[in-house]
Amino acid sequence: MLSRMLNRLMSYIYESRQELQRVNWPSKNETIHLTLVVIGVSLLIAAFLGALDFVLKYILGLMLA
Repeated sequence: MLSRMLNRLMSYIYESRQELQRVNWPSKNETIHLTLVVIGVSLLIAAFLGALDFVLKYILGLMLA
């Protein structure tokens, strides 16, 4: 039983290494560009949600006053 588990583990490691060699890794420039896109979109969404929160809080304050 132990040897079967060891064989399965070794097979998993071997297949994982083979799969990682087939991965099409992005270039440094692609990585930087896509990272900046993610940061930009995150900032836009944060600004939108912050503005929405401000507006809804203002409306709620008017309703309760």
